[in-house]
Amino acid sequence: MVSSSISFPLRIFPSLSSDVTLDCLGFEWELHRMYLFKSHVLSQLLAEATQHSLSPSTGSILKSKKGIDRSFAVALKNMYNSEPEVNEEDALGILAAAEVLQFPSLFQKCIQVMRRSICPTNVCSYYTAGCKYKQPSLIALCERWTEVNLVPQLGSQICLRNLPLELLQKVLKSPRLFTINEFYLLRTALYWVFLQQNPKIQIIPSYDTILRYFSSLPRTWAFLERKEGQQYMAIFQSLRLHGITSSKHLEELWKINFFPLPWLTRILSDHYHALENGGDMAFQADFNTQAVRFGLLLRKEPRYHAEIISIYGFFFELKAIKHDASAYSFYMKRVRHADPIISYFTADRSPVSLQKEREVKYEIKAQCQIDGKWEEFTTERVTQSFGVKKPSSKSQVRKKQKKLTNYFKMFLAVNTKIRLELQ
Repeated sequence: MVSSSISFPLRIFPSLSSDVTLDCLGFEWELHRMYLFKSHVLSQLLAEATQHSLSPSTGSILKSKKGIDRSFAVALKNMYNSEPEVNEEDALGILAAAEVLQFPSLFQKCIQVMRRSICPTNVCSYYTAGCKYKQPSLIALCERWTEVNLVPQLGSQICLRNLPLELLQKVLKSPRLFTINEFYLLRTALYWVFLQQNPKIQIIPSYDTILRYFSSLPRTWAFLERKEGQQYMAIFQSLRLHGITSSKHLEELWKINFFPLPWLTRILSDHYHALENGGDMAFQADFNTQAVRFGLLLRKEPRYHAEIISIYGFFFELKAIKHDASAYSFYMKRVRHADPIISYFTADRSPVSLQKEREVKYEIKAQCQIDGKWEEFTTERVTQSFGVKKPSSKSQVRKKQKKLTNYFKMFLAVNTKIRLELQ
């Protein structure tokens, strides 16, 4: 495979015989000195060999490394191309070869290919490469992609285990982080910790398996208080656990013996105080870091999507609508507890408030990727009194018009942050 890769230019230029031999990775690569100028390393080695009247061989520049010989061959082949050619699946290996060869145009081509091909299977390796080779634009794109896709995409795949700790911590603190709700974010964090503790697992397990694993550990100390769990403490301190209000999910938190007892006591105490005071979130005063987040994803079809938000006895509907290929809108409205749109399960297990008016501080933010560029639209922070009848039941409608050249490849991530104000 290697010899066929580097013999390609010989077939193009049959009149030119090889005049340079590169001894590298256990192979002898027959090259032409007129093309070596694209690589700073090879051109320098050739100059040194010529200066000392040595045989026209550049010598050895790498020790043999299994798995990179193909990437190295592709890198050498690109010296014969007028424009670099890089496939997505080979970009990471060719990037390493281009760095060793000091082949600037090929290196930048790899970065360009990686920037436009970020997905769950490669975002972690791309981020690591960006840090290693000091490429801030690639690092920023990997961070941005993870902010939106940590929960809906990466969180359900085995490649979540490759997410670096520092990237996870940074994303969890980002104001642009997207999540369906606070519980989904907690579940993703639990999956990540499980995969770190069980590196031999090859298939993403069910959530019940995760719960059984942590429940099976000795109950002398909560997991985060144990030696192996203390390193993850900062991750869960970044979560908004007070936003988990489902009785089912709260019961699970108690059973798995994962969190220190004072944490759980504080969560339940805050919930009790809020319910006793008509939903007032007195202990979550900082909107930026403590407002409860809810979200939805809008893809190709259907052209609209809605999610029900239940918080301290109040119900809201978060809705996003595609109008045509250049416009979409999103808003939030309050709904009655007896409204048919609310499922029986939600209504049966949730407290109900009969207050006619409820003052709410909220922000609705929509994020989408258009032609490879992330764009963000927001209502900014709004304080509004929501009633149960029109027009006071509905928030302002945010409508955005944008020319979408790749409309059907675009998706919309809508997040709302809610804090029930003191009344």
